[in-house]
Amino acid sequence: MSKQDLNQPQVTQPAPVAGRSQSKIGDAIFKGVAMAAAIAVIGVVVVLAIELFQGSSISLTTFGPSFFSTTTWDPVHNIFGALPFIYGTLVTSAIALVIGVPISIGVALFLSEIMKERRQVADYLGSVVELLAAVPSVVFGLWALFILSPMVRDYIEKPLKTYLGFLPTFQGTPFGLDFLTAGIILSIMIIPTVSAISREVLRSVPNSQREALIALGATKWEMVRHSVLPYARSGLFGAVILGLGRAVGETMAVTMVIGNSPSITASLLHPGYTLASVIANEFTEATSPLYVSALVEIGLTLFFVALAINIIARLLVWRITRFSKVRT
Repeated sequence: MSKQDLNQPQVTQPAPVAGRSQSKIGDAIFKGVAMAAAIAVIGVVVVLAIELFQGSSISLTTFGPSFFSTTTWDPVHNIFGALPFIYGTLVTSAIALVIGVPISIGVALFLSEIMKERRQVADYLGSVVELLAAVPSVVFGLWALFILSPMVRDYIEKPLKTYLGFLPTFQGTPFGLDFLTAGIILSIMIIPTVSAISREVLRSVPNSQREALIALGATKWEMVRHSVLPYARSGLFGAVILGLGRAVGETMAVTMVIGNSPSITASLLHPGYTLASVIANEFTEATSPLYVSALVEIGLTLFFVALAINIIARLLVWRITRFSKVRT
């Protein structure tokens, strides 16, 4: 070997790594299983929509678009209209948002801004609030039926009837099983969802937004009002929409306290019905094919309403979190 060859660096080929082929096979299997799981979820949604369409075909053919504008629900004469249930769903959901959203955002602001220096304590308190989401719906319903309903009747509805009874909203006999009670129990049930998402959205706001206002001499409230809330507006709105999706689809708790009467009235002290509660209450009593098909069509309506609400909310939350990651 020449002296020139000895001075040149020796290049050695890396030894084959044992098990590399097996790891590639494992990656392929993992990718296939994960893809199958994602496709299965989409497939479940598609199959569910197809089944609902097929189950409601008789009602769709018989009533057409008038199903959503008719106020009569008469199983004896096979006359079905979903407008009272749509109205009840909108009223109870609106009450839930009016009461629950300010409380939820207040909880989120307290945990993310006021308790910011005590992150561990804030996480514990947030976990306690989120535990409400683990309580079964029927438990909320029982509590509302035996405890909340009498309290609402005696301490809220009767004073409203006495002092504001001249308004159409508070006319009628306070009974405790009505739109107002259903809306209040829904407001309690959406607090964990809205507060948890709002807290994450507020935490995603860059600290530079806060520091800029503090450097200008703003107080903490001014900083939150003029910097944090405007920045997180889209994400907070998405959290509210997700809470609306929970309120729209809630069944058992509402069924137990709303009074179950298919009527449209301006009074919140009157019993009503929602899309979910009429399915839970009457599906076992449905005997004729048209009756069953009408209930399935209500389920189809509820399915698409809830799906649209959740898609919109996810897009709004994704928008604010995406922008915060880009700016940080």
